[in-house]
Amino acid sequence: MAAAGNDYSGEEEDVAEAAHWPDVRAVFFDAVGTVIHPEPSAATAYAMVGRRHGSRLSTEEIRQRFAAAFRKQELRDRSAGWAVSPARELERWRTIVGEVLMDASDLDACFAELYEHFSLPSAWRLDPDLPATLAGLTSRGLTVGLASNYDDRLRRLAAEVPALASLSPLLVSAEVGWRKPAEGFFTALCQAVALHPSEILFVGDDPDNDYEGARRAGMQALLFDPQGRHAALDVPRLERLGDLDESWPNSRRATDS
Repeated sequence: MAAAGNDYSGEEEDVAEAAHWPDVRAVFFDAVGTVIHPEPSAATAYAMVGRRHGSRLSTEEIRQRFAAAFRKQELRDRSAGWAVSPARELERWRTIVGEVLMDASDLDACFAELYEHFSLPSAWRLDPDLPATLAGLTSRGLTVGLASNYDDRLRRLAAEVPALASLSPLLVSAEVGWRKPAEGFFTALCQAVALHPSEILFVGDDPDNDYEGARRAGMQALLFDPQGRHAALDVPRLERLGDLDESWPNSRRATDS
């Protein structure tokens, strides 16, 4: 999930120029903001639940409060060195719900409803290019996985969405013990596929957690930026997931020697 406030500058690198990864044997995608997107938006979902429990906040007020509460929790994790656990993830989301819907009559009920909501396939929109992109990458002999700062609800979600179910391995930060951009997260990713970092391409929408985290770990990386929010960054960007498979050299397979 992308965060604001980065200091990069420069012009976009064309993905075609970046798509010469002779050593890449595996591609990992971030989840939220890259291959899945909340629909309705998080603010709308919070507003719907909040109103059932007496909240009078507007959707825009909730959007602003959610962004502030989420940033606050990210800063807390940063100060802890990005260490995380299942208990910490529950605490994170319970705290966010409480800070966003502070005028609701029953915060426990709000948390329970929202926690369940975001575990369901009906709460998410799959990127339309994903199925074809996965088919193309796997046809090239590449391992294609999912690696996310989401919690164990992602496993339930992935099991019920065919395109996501095909992604393997699936790494969840709360199970790994580290959130992106921690080095420990990317080390676990390498261990999961028994590959050197340089043999892995990571694709995600967050400049810090996904792109910079992967690059610091020695991986190849692409920043997924479909709306051009990070056009000023001097990093290789991907505007469509489909561009990844279409730009991959057709003559090479991951198993070629």
